[in-house]
Amino acid sequence: MRVGILGLLHESNTFLPGNTTWQHFEADVLAHGQQVRQQFATAPHEIGGFFSGLEQTGIEAVPIFAARALPYGVIVAEAFERLKQEILKGLEQAGPLDGLLVAPHGATVSLSAPDADGDWLELVRNTVGPTMPIVGTIDSHGNLSRRMTSACDVLIAYRTNPHVDQFERGIEAAQLLSQILQNKKRATMAAELLPMAVSIECQCDYEHPCRTLHELAEEIRHQPGVLSASVVVGFPYADVAEMGSSVIVVTDDDKPMARKYARRLAAAMWSLRHDSVCSLPGVDDGLQQALVAKPPVCLLDTGDNVGGGSPGDGTWLAHALLANRAERSLACLYDDEAVARAVAAGPGARLQLRVGGRSGPLNGEPLQYEFQVRSIHDGQFRETQLTHGGFGTFDQGQTVVLESGLGPTLIVSSKRMVPFSLGQITSCDLDPASFRILAAKGVNAPIAAYRQVCNSMIRIGTPGYTPADMTSLDFRHRRRPMFPFEQDAVWET
Repeated sequence: MRVGILGLLHESNTFLPGNTTWQHFEADVLAHGQQVRQQFATAPHEIGGFFSGLEQTGIEAVPIFAARALPYGVIVAEAFERLKQEILKGLEQAGPLDGLLVAPHGATVSLSAPDADGDWLELVRNTVGPTMPIVGTIDSHGNLSRRMTSACDVLIAYRTNPHVDQFERGIEAAQLLSQILQNKKRATMAAELLPMAVSIECQCDYEHPCRTLHELAEEIRHQPGVLSASVVVGFPYADVAEMGSSVIVVTDDDKPMARKYARRLAAAMWSLRHDSVCSLPGVDDGLQQALVAKPPVCLLDTGDNVGGGSPGDGTWLAHALLANRAERSLACLYDDEAVARAVAAGPGARLQLRVGGRSGPLNGEPLQYEFQVRSIHDGQFRETQLTHGGFGTFDQGQTVVLESGLGPTLIVSSKRMVPFSLGQITSCDLDPASFRILAAKGVNAPIAAYRQVCNSMIRIGTPGYTPADMTSLDFRHRRRPMFPFEQDAVWET
């Protein structure tokens, strides 16, 4: 038997002024045919899990196409249409297939298709026909749609956040597809799309309320006849009708049972809706907490969450560290112009620089100080530990380490970089454990890496393009009523 492998992954923040283009995918992953195997076969990613799971079951893996871009703005129509054409071309060239393993993200948005995941999955379904089994994985930050569930026989969401189980979910998907192909299982899926959205800050799988939901999902998975149960907390930075939290249950040829357990899991989520809205300390309060905590401490810059699409040039925390002359503190920023000037000046040089804050006042004003260029680096590094996102290699472009003499050290990169690896720091010849305070631009994702050295994590409610309070955003297309935007929203149990 032959099973095709497809992936198109992008987390699209619709509130950003910039858009995602074809060049953004070129800078990350655009893989055709055997390039998909070369890129992912050994990666701790769901696509890597697809290859491993199929190998374990003796089924031939047929890599077709995979594309990924760093989270950012909405995908322009031209790029999305081109991605779909690559999928169609790959399916045509793949030859006869018995099934498909697919890896959509679940929170992908295009200017031409707000429900971009549903759009390309529906295209695949219409191309291969109604009888071919399609089993997929999705990010638990996905905004599930009926088009997505209609196009696939099974969808399985990550269970962890930080996401450290992607490889296992890929194996799970491949093994379930194998059972379907061998007529050992007949998957039936039910999903509940609730009129609520869980705050990003409340989405950590081992913290309340998500811990309670994942414990219930685990209980459901152990029931006779249940094949899978998923908690899909959603991505609130996408202004689309699909935005929101949901659940999925898959059973072995028992639709009523799938619906029953999906309703049970959804009811639990709904009952915890008031616990799914978080209140975070502001910059000053959070910094004061860090200064008295046992070091090292990680300050999570939630308003400039690069993994949620934010620009990565937010300066609110860096300004506070400088103003407080916070010794042994470290912040990372994206600013290609500042890097170019520092590189031209060379190591050891002192110069006046404007750093960060170039995306607009929402992310803070630029830092304007005299800095010394401590060192220059190529910005490339590898991650050997299991951290968020299934990444193995990283490239943050030419990178400089700057010292102000006022306390904090700055790592400034010429490319946006997600804080998923301590290699962002160690590749610059710095020891993260030597710092008292480490600022990371994220909410939950950095924890998988930073907990290796930090004694505590403090989420800070910084302003920015990924604010902790989703109700502060100007939504035009979301469903109404929806909690927490409308406190009187109702879900019919």
